[in-house]
Amino acid sequence: MFSSQAGGRPRTWEARPSEHKKWVEVFRACDEDNKGYLSREDFKVAVVMLFGYKPSKIEADSVMSSVDPNTSGIQLKEFLDIVRKKKEAQLYRNEVRHIFTAFDRHYRGYLTLEDFKKAFKQVAPKLSERIILEVFSWMLRQIDQHSNLQDAPGAPTRL
Repeated sequence: MFSSQAGGRPRTWEARPSEHKKWVEVFRACDEDNKGYLSREDFKVAVVMLFGYKPSKIEADSVMSSVDPNTSGIQLKEFLDIVRKKKEAQLYRNEVRHIFTAFDRHYRGYLTLEDFKKAFKQVAPKLSERIILEVFSWMLRQIDQHSNLQDAPGAPTRL
């Protein structure tokens, strides 16, 4: 389906022909007047049709600011690229969620160091405890950098 780089992020992902066809159909359905492009509102409707949520103002602004200034909206080629990237990100988040759920054997919504050690012993039994501790510490630092959980009870000891 897609190739992974170091770190697990997808490098490329190719849509199946049937999925690509659906994206083109959604583009055409949302381009009501056959303008050849999607306006901001057309784009929002297309995202609802494909992903089931209405994009925020920030997301819509970001997409519209990346559009070729010589056009009045999002051309089909740009739309397909945007949808492919969104789908790729969605697949990556689902993969991460699936892996996390497999490690969260007690269904608590977080991983303790003990959970982490047990998971690594199953998937990489020869990995040293020092390496496992380094990975766990690195992940805690990543969480601290990207959230305000530093003050949450127990945050320094669980993911």
